[in-house]
Amino acid sequence: MSRRSALFGAAALGTLAVASACTSNETPNNTQTKGADTNNPNAAAGKQVTIGFSAPAADHGWIAAITNNAKAQAATYKDVTFKQVEAGKDAAAQRAVLETLIAEKPDVIVLLPHDGKELNAFGLKAMAAGIPVVNLDRAFPDALAYRCQIKGDNYGMGVAAGHYIGKALKAKNIASPVIGEIAGMDELELTQERSQGFKAALATYGFTVSNRRAARFTADSGQAEATGLFQALNKIDAVWNHDDDQGIGVLAAMNSSNRKEFLLVGGAGSKAAIEAIAKDDSPLKATVTYSPSMASSAISLARLIGQSKGMADLVELQVPKEIILASETITKENASTYLRLGF
Repeated sequence: MSRRSALFGAAALGTLAVASACTSNETPNNTQTKGADTNNPNAAAGKQVTIGFSAPAADHGWIAAITNNAKAQAATYKDVTFKQVEAGKDAAAQRAVLETLIAEKPDVIVLLPHDGKELNAFGLKAMAAGIPVVNLDRAFPDALAYRCQIKGDNYGMGVAAGHYIGKALKAKNIASPVIGEIAGMDELELTQERSQGFKAALATYGFTVSNRRAARFTADSGQAEATGLFQALNKIDAVWNHDDDQGIGVLAAMNSSNRKEFLLVGGAGSKAAIEAIAKDDSPLKATVTYSPSMASSAISLARLIGQSKGMADLVELQVPKEIILASETITKENASTYLRLGF
C-alpha cells in the first residue's frame, strides 16, 4: 500500500494523524502508458523525434503523475528522445529554463506551465522559431502560442459533480438541500471553470451552493477550509471537493468534527479515493475524473506532430488543434474499471 493510500484510508477511518500529513512529494507507482499497437499504422518506428518537456515540480500527487506518465510514455517509443527541463519554482523560473530549451531546437515541446497566461509569450516565441508546442492542461490564452492543446474538462468536472449530487438528493426527496463546495485555488481559471459547471448543473435541479470555500490543492488547506465549512453549517446534505489530494484533509476534518451526515464527491480520481469509493464505508461516494494520463497522450501527440503524421482513427492528415478529455464519474459500481487510471 502506498503512503497516499494509507493516509487516505486513515482519514476515512477517523485517524487524526492524517491531519498533518503531506502527500505531495511521493512518486506515483501506477504510471499510465499505452505502448505501440501493431494494428496502428503509426506504431512502426519512424523519424527520430526529440521532445522537450517541462512541468512544475511534483508538489502535488497529480503533478507528479503528469511527469511520470510523460516519461514512461516516451520510453515506449524507439524513435523518441525525451528531454526534460526543470520548471523551477514559478512561471518566471520556468520561462528562463525554457529559453535554453529553444536554443537546443527540439522537434516538439510539451509544456505544462505554472501559469498559462504568464508562459503565453514563450509559446509564441517557440512557435515562431518553428518548434511546435503541445500545451498541456493550463491553457495559453493565445491560440498562436501552441500547435496542439490537450487538457481536462474543468467545466465538465463541475457539471459531473453537480449532476451526481443533484440526482442523489432528488432521489432522497430533499427539496432544499444544504450543499457545500471546497474549491481549489481561486486565482486559477480552471478552478473558476469547475465552480461554474457545478453551479450550472445544480441549477437544473433547482439547487444552489450554500457555502463555498477555496483551498490550495493540499491536504492541510483542505482540512482548514472544511473545518470552516462545518463550523458555518449546522447541517449539510452534500459537499463537492474539487481535488482528491486536498480531500485527504477534508476527510480528516470530517472525522475530527464528527460530521458524517452528508454525501461527499471528490475530484481528479486519485487511486486512494477510488479505493475508498469501492469500499463504500465513508461519506465519499464518488469522484469526477481529471486524469494525469493526458500527459501520456500529449507525448504521443507530440511524436506524431514531429513526424508530420495524423491520428490513425481520424481521416485528417494532421493532429487536431484542441483535445479536451471528458470528465467521468467514478462510483462503487465502476471503480474497478477506473482504478488503473488512478494516480
